[in-house]
Amino acid sequence: MDTSVSLILNIPHGSVTATSLGVAGYALHRSPGSGKHFRGKTIMIDLALNDGRPAFEFDDEGGWRDAMGDTVAALAAVSATKKTKTALSNSGFNAVPLTAYHSVYLVKTGGAVLPLAGAVRLREFVNHACHEELTADQVANTIGSVPPATRVPRLFMILAPVQFLLMTNLTPEEYGWYSTHRPGKIFRRVMFTELLEDTYDLAAASRFKEAREELLAHPDKKTKSVVFGECINDIPFHRWIGYKGGVTGGLYAGSRKGITLWPFPQAIPRDWDKLDG
Repeated sequence: MDTSVSLILNIPHGSVTATSLGVAGYALHRSPGSGKHFRGKTIMIDLALNDGRPAFEFDDEGGWRDAMGDTVAALAAVSATKKTKTALSNSGFNAVPLTAYHSVYLVKTGGAVLPLAGAVRLREFVNHACHEELTADQVANTIGSVPPATRVPRLFMILAPVQFLLMTNLTPEEYGWYSTHRPGKIFRRVMFTELLEDTYDLAAASRFKEAREELLAHPDKKTKSVVFGECINDIPFHRWIGYKGGVTGGLYAGSRKGITLWPFPQAIPRDWDKLDG
């Protein structure tokens, strides 16, 4: 991988940027200021390069833009004189394959970065037949997983391609398959995290309570959306499952091909943990 330049996918914004600043330098460059006063958390994904060019092919987008040509030009501009150059201004998440992710970082508003641990491939998806009437246990069977003995509602924050909060009877692996296969509501790929359950201040507490009660009363019901709109800036990273306590969790990303997890590092640096935003 060419270390003189970087190519960074920004989530949830979806832009792809070439830079000579490195991930940490670029995060400081685009920071709006202190997390005490501003909002600007993001996820930065350092994409794989080979001799200053993308080491991957962009997914087909129907020809409305030249994603590869624009990216090669942006990398060339950065290699010459520029500190940063936008390669794709939008919709990069749906254009970049998950196999292009070299390393993943959580970024606080002030620009401090936390590298996540290396990617863990959780499951390959080989069965693709899906319909709305599938029960949660049938989804598990479809992906080759053992259904849990009991199902307890979980709270997921979907980060891309759109942001919303979702309560679900599905496990992360099951949701990764279902969300990329279900008719009418299908995602080309999806990125999400599981949250410690709480009502948060994004909707009335009754909305969370009613969603949980509905899922408990109907174990075969798969999902119930609770909040639509921006979420990432309103929920601190320490509320993500896996942040502490030795519990499996972190950042999930899936497509029709399978699902991958980027776990939190074994120890969160104290200085990063204490920062606002």
